[in-house]
Amino acid sequence: MEKNRLVQFVGKVMEESGFKVYKDFKTSRHIIDIYGVLSTVVGDMGVVVAVKNYDDEWEVGLDVLKEMEMIGKTLKASKIVVVTSSHFTKSAANYGGRRNIKLIDKEGLVAIAKKFSKKEENVYETPQTEETNDEYVPSTNSRIVPSIFHSGKRSLSKGGKTKSSGPSINYGDLLPELKGIFKNTIALIVIVLLLSSLITYIIGIFNKNTALIGVSKILSSAILAYGLVFAAEKDLNVTLTKGTIVFFISMLIYVILIILL
Repeated sequence: MEKNRLVQFVGKVMEESGFKVYKDFKTSRHIIDIYGVLSTVVGDMGVVVAVKNYDDEWEVGLDVLKEMEMIGKTLKASKIVVVTSSHFTKSAANYGGRRNIKLIDKEGLVAIAKKFSKKEENVYETPQTEETNDEYVPSTNSRIVPSIFHSGKRSLSKGGKTKSSGPSINYGDLLPELKGIFKNTIALIVIVLLLSSLITYIIGIFNKNTALIGVSKILSSAILAYGLVFAAEKDLNVTLTKGTIVFFISMLIYVILIILL
């Protein structure tokens, strides 16, 4: 399959899953094969996709993953996906698993193609009667390929090729919308405020000491701010910077509320 056809196929599948797809998306320094945007109630979730049309003897290496990771950070993407018509090196597979980068190899593409073609057949074979004459309209609930976001554990086969050993429970992949929420600074501030208020309310039921309640609110806000950022970003530098911003603004809002109320 030519690369252009492979890009078109992956883009089509993403569109059927509710994404707005931009092919050959240009940044200041790079051109991305696919940049997908999924609108959610808390904002847009961006996905950067690299498509590598290699022969079986060629494998995608670590350099491709690191380059896409850098692009993803630049665009503040919620997910990084690398698709290839061949396989990944062992180091690339291990790195992708640690960094939550979704890798789709030849076997994964075949599985996606089968699911996609089966759904297309079901659509066109649906009898049009007086009772059921609705036209097919893709929706965001369509799940043709959650495998694009569904990261399974990967194992090495002979020759250094990687094959999917089945889906695993993965926080960022099974709940991309939730991870997108945790990447949104405003949403994080709201969550920290609500949860820390709930925690201090519960503490206040058993202990009326205002000093203890105040300290509890500060500590719970700090733990939530840094903890939720780290859960979404998996990057210590980002956690320290973004977590501090979320914590500081949360404390500022508490002070304003105390003054006003």
